[in-house]
Amino acid sequence: MGIFDYEVIQIDGDYAHLRNLDRPEDELKLVARALLPQEIQEGSRLHYECFEYTLTGR
Repeated sequence: MGIFDYEVIQIDGDYAHLRNLDRPEDELKLVARALLPQEIQEGSRLHYECFEYTLTGR
């Protein structure tokens, strides 16, 4: 797949809307919260690599 960095823009129930930090003009990515670290909140930064999201900052 690839290596990407995202910002959590909105949490909507069981899903989170993520913005790709390298391509902010792209559409937001909708991801099931079950695939994300539990402690995320709006404004959190995530790193995606090898099919895994890790929290990198607030």
